Amino acid sequence: FDDTAELLKKLDQFSFANENILIKGARKFNLEQVFDRLSVKVHQTILEINLESMRHNLTVFRSFLEQNTKLMMVLKASGYGSGSKELSRFLSYQRVDYIAVAYVDEGIELRKAGIETPIMVMNPEESGFASMIKYDLEPEIYSLEQLESFATYITNQVLPIHVKIETGMHRLGINEKNLEDLCQFLSTNSKLKVESVFSHLVGSDDAKLDSFSHEQVAKFIEAHQFITEKLGYQPDRHILNSSGISRFPNYQFEMVRLGIGLHGLTTDINLQERLQKVQTLKTRIAQIKQVAKGETVGYNRAYKATSTMTVGTINIGYADGLPRNAGNEQYSVLINGRSAKIVGNVCMDMSMIDITGIQTKVDDEVIIFGPQWPIERLAEVCGTIPYEILTRLSSRIHRIFTRE
Repeated sequence: FDDTAELLKKLDQFSFANENILIKGARKFNLEQVFDRLSVKVHQTILEINLESMRHNLTVFRSFLEQNTKLMMVLKASGYGSGSKELSRFLSYQRVDYIAVAYVDEGIELRKAGIETPIMVMNPEESGFASMIKYDLEPEIYSLEQLESFATYITNQVLPIHVKIETGMHRLGINEKNLEDLCQFLSTNSKLKVESVFSHLVGSDDAKLDSFSHEQVAKFIEAHQFITEKLGYQPDRHILNSSGISRFPNYQFEMVRLGIGLHGLTTDINLQERLQKVQTLKTRIAQIKQVAKGETVGYNRAYKATSTMTVGTINIGYADGLPRNAGNEQYSVLINGRSAKIVGNVCMDMSMIDITGIQTKVDDEVIIFGPQWPIERLAEVCGTIPYEILTRLSSRIHRIFTRE
């Protein structure tokens, strides 16, 4: 074949069974697409991540930034369920300045995967301090006690840290009254360098909380100025998250943090039109059967057929991350362009859908959510937010990455 695209077009002509397949070639050929295509044939339920849509979203958010503003990508919870190793490789090619993860183990995983981009750990535990230094990870510092503990691991090298300021979230952060002691300690420990000072907006996506957001920024600026004066140098500042980037671009300072917005999810109506959904969760029909009027479907006989109906069993359940309260006609999936309600209780590994009147057959594709079937619908039905839906998707769901 002349190129990978031609191979992919004709890949279905090959029949593989009980064979080992070596896929090898230069990085420029993107041969992981061949791996993904072959893997789809094995896995019935997959999460498809469109990297081209992700690149588009990154470009949209960058359009709000000044040329010199740095970009920190937040890849907590395995990149919001999409796979932090794969996304970090992609983002490295996009020349982002920083990656942020929640825990030390996540950062180590990225380093072992060959990621060289600077990594900030947002919730470092003392038990992981030695590993952080070994793998060149940079801790968020949110208390004096934590800072003093980390300082005991000082070596001959300068250790970068990121100071979190409490401005109203009341989760993690150093209070204003502790800033003097913080700066005093840092002044006597020259091997600790504050790379950035940051905080987190409570309601950057909510216009009703804008006045409080401005108050938070004012407190943040004051704290940063105090630290700068005491230390004699100016660390970078960052307070904006995904919603903040679009709504408060005048507060972008030296760096911003982009997380869920990269996946095309936002509550900003104006921004929604510009972003593209990245993930598609899909599965297949395992079996089709007729259910007579009066018969029940699923556990506890929770659903009773009011007339003769056709039921399809699909290969996804609550162990995969499909919430149990999506069952009993609360949520519908998409199959062959038609809506099909989930009937009965969602089972651990499977669910049943009403396909009465829909032209379909065993092994047909079923969309749980995707660009044409928004994840927001599922979140609303289940009384939660899209973030939770994505991060609860099981690791047994196969992730594939496309560039279409």
